[in-house]
Amino acid sequence: MPIQRAEALASVEPPIKLPRKAPVFTGETSTQLVRRARKMHKVLTETYPDAHCELDFSTPLELLVATILSAQTTDVTVNKVTPTLFAKYPDAIAYAEADREEMEAILKPTGFFRAKTNSLLKLGQALVDDYDGVVPNKLEELVKLPGTGRKTANVVLGNAFGIPGITVDTHFGRLVRRFGWTTEEDPVKVEHIIGDLFPKKDWTMLSHRLIFHGRRRCHAKKPACGACPIAQWCPSYGTGPTDPDLAAKLVKIPA
Repeated sequence: MPIQRAEALASVEPPIKLPRKAPVFTGETSTQLVRRARKMHKVLTETYPDAHCELDFSTPLELLVATILSAQTTDVTVNKVTPTLFAKYPDAIAYAEADREEMEAILKPTGFFRAKTNSLLKLGQALVDDYDGVVPNKLEELVKLPGTGRKTANVVLGNAFGIPGITVDTHFGRLVRRFGWTTEEDPVKVEHIIGDLFPKKDWTMLSHRLIFHGRRRCHAKKPACGACPIAQWCPSYGTGPTDPDLAAKLVKIPA
């Protein structure tokens, strides 16, 4: 990220008010949980005004393919591969008729490339056979496609079709449990529980903002607690360094 942009992002972040000790919300009512969760989301909205899907795409098919490829790898890696992939396979028919070895060579950097190639070949054929080559815009239809679960379906719905959806990826699930919004581990249960805390119109951007926060500050092993704008509402405050200077060194701002 250019220095000017990084400074601009920093300038819009609200002042961080750190608690003297980790908050405890054991007696929190459902109403109090909703208010706390929405306050945290409001501050995350101010902190990450540029939150967005970090996979590059221009069509629903491209986003669907990119999301399938993102399993067990980073968005950065996927974005390096997809320009070549999308140019060679511009539509569902191209995926259905693709040469397996040629596709595997393109996908190799993403890991599990044989399984991913198999998914894309089957995806292309399913789209051609059942949807005239067009990606459907309904959850119940998307999840029937090869390589497409609820997480992938919600990514496509929210970002390609503008239909609100909650994306429970690794970061999202980890953060909502760390925030004390739920203790559930099952992604489908998490999706429904968190959906009840927020207006439906906020679901897609809520997902982006939590994922941004998870990648930039609330790391799995060593969160930057002392540089966290929502520390005062987080029952897990103190999991990582609370010293502002030490925590600041843990904050990751993508280039």
